[in-house]
Amino acid sequence: MATFGARYRAALDQRGPLCGGIDPHASLLAAWGLPDDASGLERFALTAVEALAPRLAVVKPQSAFFERFGSRGVAVLEQVIATAREAGALVLLDVKRGDIGSTVQAYADAYLDPASPLRADAITASPFLGFGSLQPLLGTAAKFDGGVFVLAQTSNPEGPQVQQARTEAGRTVAGDILDRIAAVNAGESPLGSVGAVVGATVESTGENFAAVNGPLLAPGIGTQGGTAADLRTVFGEALRNVLPSSSREILRAGPSVQALRDAADRTLESVRAILTQS
Repeated sequence: MATFGARYRAALDQRGPLCGGIDPHASLLAAWGLPDDASGLERFALTAVEALAPRLAVVKPQSAFFERFGSRGVAVLEQVIATAREAGALVLLDVKRGDIGSTVQAYADAYLDPASPLRADAITASPFLGFGSLQPLLGTAAKFDGGVFVLAQTSNPEGPQVQQARTEAGRTVAGDILDRIAAVNAGESPLGSVGAVVGATVESTGENFAAVNGPLLAPGIGTQGGTAADLRTVFGEALRNVLPSSSREILRAGPSVQALRDAADRTLESVRAILTQS
């Protein structure tokens, strides 16, 4: 199998730059007329997969919204991952795990090892116990051609307290994380397999995102206030590597499969227009 970086590049080139989030919020289940239980979760999630996975480059199930239903919810998540991959989408499992030592290795085994029913193409991870603490994830991802998207500069209002703090060398924590990702990806072609998560609404950061040489996940398009035009402001010359993500903005169009597809198509058209401008 090709590296995740290579699969990511091919998926964006073939299907376009959009990640569809699968976030079964209780409010969305209610809006679709579904019960807030495991049966409603299954209908919601598999409908979203049917609509989005055959046409989008990446789908991103948020693990927490499945885990809240216990073992039945995790079983649905296993279905979502398998079905979406069979439909040709890359699956980015949004788990934001971060720990140390054997615990991080256990997370890596759960989400990146082909022997696991929860194996995804890539996962999100938190580096705020130290970037080095993620090494078991990075090593397991490299072994099995998976990817890891590392939180760097998020758009939540609490984020700057940590991410904009300065290291002893004077670099922001976010900038230091980006530098470390770039070091892991150095020399990889067409892209490295370690990505960065940078909110679509963080405005201009002064960072050279092209130097990351890896995937750039940009959540926040739509309901969270981010627009396609914001992407150019944030990412500059790295636009070709950016994967905007939209969840509720698309999912609110359900429960019709066609309505979901139409909403995804509209979002894709808007971001493609920005990302392909010369």
